[in-house]
Amino acid sequence: MEQKEQEFTRLVEKHKTVVYTVCYMFSGSREEAEDLFQDVLVRLWQGYDTFRGESDARTWIYRVSLNTCINRQKKKKRGARHIPLSIDVDFFEEISDRTLQVRRLYARINRLGLVDRALILLWLEGLSYEEIGAVIGISVKNVSFQLYRIKEELKKMDI
Repeated sequence: MEQKEQEFTRLVEKHKTVVYTVCYMFSGSREEAEDLFQDVLVRLWQGYDTFRGESDARTWIYRVSLNTCINRQKKKKRGARHIPLSIDVDFFEEISDRTLQVRRLYARINRLGLVDRALILLWLEGLSYEEIGAVIGISVKNVSFQLYRIKEELKKMDI
């Protein structure tokens, strides 16, 4: 295996949970999440040569993952051939009280618009306002304002 492929494999292995979490938030089933996961991996590989390391690798991976999922939501591609890959992360299978609470929260989040969904996902993942701004492409002040608005909207939603 070439050095480039080894580096990419290590990068994906380190951040696969990040990618799958984003895919999970933008999907309605395990199969759709896995399809999105594969699409994101393809996009990451295609852009790997142009990633210059000017931003953190995690920020780049979030941006590619979110853009891929948002674009897929908009286009709803049909007929693409996918080869199954092992993910080793499955948020759909685990069932516990915590999982049920998380599913209820995600059900509410999935009712938000695409950009709002991306913002709250990044916040839930523990990214700083600066990192969220870098991924989404907005100011830190705007991140703060948008998150406040989104949280208030989520509080008002019925389950």
